[in-house]
Amino acid sequence: MFQNILAQSSLENFLKPSDSLNKKRRNSVFISEAVLASGALIGLNQLWYADYPKSDFHFINDNSEWKQMDKVGHLYSSYHIGRFGAEALNWSGNSKKSQLLYGAGLGFVFLSAVEVMDGYSAEWGASTGDIMANAAGTALYVSQELLWKEQRIIPKFSYHKTQYSDYRPEVLGSSFPEQILKDYNGQTYWFSVNLYSFSKGSKIPKWLNLALGYGADGMISGNSANLAPILGQNIEKSRQFYLSLDLDLTKIETKSHFLKTFFSVFNTVKIPAPTIEYSAHSGFKCYAFYF
Repeated sequence: MFQNILAQSSLENFLKPSDSLNKKRRNSVFISEAVLASGALIGLNQLWYADYPKSDFHFINDNSEWKQMDKVGHLYSSYHIGRFGAEALNWSGNSKKSQLLYGAGLGFVFLSAVEVMDGYSAEWGASTGDIMANAAGTALYVSQELLWKEQRIIPKFSYHKTQYSDYRPEVLGSSFPEQILKDYNGQTYWFSVNLYSFSKGSKIPKWLNLALGYGADGMISGNSANLAPILGQNIEKSRQFYLSLDLDLTKIETKSHFLKTFFSVFNTVKIPAPTIEYSAHSGFKCYAFYF
């Protein structure tokens, strides 16, 4: 019993942000980020690029592909990698300037390194659209910190399995973890807006958000125009727009630094909730719970 209490207390002390610069923590953050980023890039090279021929560095224009779902995904990734980088420096007691300059820029730097790898692959190429989306994700985080000193608009993600991965598993994923990353048909990206932050002093719960979502459907390749020969039916590619409720987990009041860390990590995911969908192809649809 005493050991459990002691362990919990030690964890709480470890997770508590430092009141002033803790050089040991700061160095641990930098080393950990360097090791994780290097490992991720090496693993990505082996799993994704190693089986394809190399080429001279080149750019491609893929802005018309996948109904821009991949671009929104880049914004989402850049935002949250940068947010975690800033929060890690806050944990080590770094100044706000350092958090925004070095921490928040982590997402843009890491994803730009991925673009360089794309640029040297004959199968792909560096994408100016991807780079702009990476910059937009970083800018979304930094601008809110400078303007409001808090994050009022948070990109979030949800996913549901679709039929399309069964037809092209080599492109859209052959396993569920792969499909989450590759099947854009099942992905939905949200901008979750904290209502209380825009009307402080009101009786709106601090954790209640309104979420605006974007998705697309009917895609088995970036530019496939007619899916009938493959699917055996005429399915049109279409965009979907969503309106739903959400929770900002970071606005739930707690003194536990463990829970604060837990809430920060899982505030990347949209909470299932009643949702209204609109698309030009199908009109309006309502869901009791959508994810």
